[in-house]
Amino acid sequence: MELPEFIDLRRPRWEALERLLDRAERTGLKTLSLDDARALSRLYRAASSDLLWVRARAGAADVSGYLNDLVGRAYAVTYPGRRVRLREILRFVTHGFPELVMAEWRLIVAATLMFVAGAGFGWIGMMFDPDAAPYLVPSMHKSLDPDERVKKEQKNEGADVGEQAAFSAFLMRNNIGVAFFAFALGLTAGVGTSILLFGNGVLIGSLAWVYAAKGHAWWFWAWILPHGIPEITAICLAGAAGLTIARGLVAPRGLARRVALRREGLTAVKLVLGTIVLFVLAGLIEGTISQIHPPRLPIWFKIGFALVVGSGVYAYLLSAFIRRRREA
Repeated sequence: MELPEFIDLRRPRWEALERLLDRAERTGLKTLSLDDARALSRLYRAASSDLLWVRARAGAADVSGYLNDLVGRAYAVTYPGRRVRLREILRFVTHGFPELVMAEWRLIVAATLMFVAGAGFGWIGMMFDPDAAPYLVPSMHKSLDPDERVKKEQKNEGADVGEQAAFSAFLMRNNIGVAFFAFALGLTAGVGTSILLFGNGVLIGSLAWVYAAKGHAWWFWAWILPHGIPEITAICLAGAAGLTIARGLVAPRGLARRVALRREGLTAVKLVLGTIVLFVLAGLIEGTISQIHPPRLPIWFKIGFALVVGSGVYAYLLSAFIRRRREA
């Protein structure tokens, strides 16, 4: 059959499908009668078959585009999916995520140990070989002497509200990007995720040694801890999400690897999405409290603030475990 003849033959049912879709999109699928719903399903399958026929014969681009759009509309109407309600989101944030943390605590501990190992490597590497700073210390801090930084901050009157808000927004986007990168690297069987966790630990450990060697250890931790507790915790949780994907690849536990990866991937997605709240909190603090240094905010206040924030974060993450213990 030639294409023009095919189009003339099939056009009436394409138009019939288009009319049904217009009604369904305007008033909803449930407003169609049973006969119309059956007709829509039948015409949808026929249009899908027609689209394959046109593509297989390298048909006209406009016909292929029209059918592709028609089939896409029919799919969207037939399989609209389930809307996520605000109540379900709140339920996940308040209960679902802490329960997931409790269920995957082994991978979270593993991810945390990788980060801690990197921090130890950075500290020890700088202690024995300070000349390794170009390879271990974060690039933005290589040319900034801690003594000069502390003196500069003591004289600085601080950023205005607009600058702090912009900085917080930048940090949120950057940190959430790091989390999703750690999650995605799980597809490397966890190797990429492990390297990312270890590397982030190296940066913190080496920078901590640089400030401690100049006698500014307390100043450094007063700067890092207020936002660092939720931020580092979120990075380790995102790393655990990447390791969850790696588990599906490496240890499918008797399942087909595709099935295991799909199951573990769903868990990993939930785990990494839960870190967004922590990253938002870290970004807000890092753009405000963390950037206000002595004498405007004393060291004891900032460390005390960090302990309060950390207590709240871990009380939240361990809430499911605490709940289970009380029930038991």
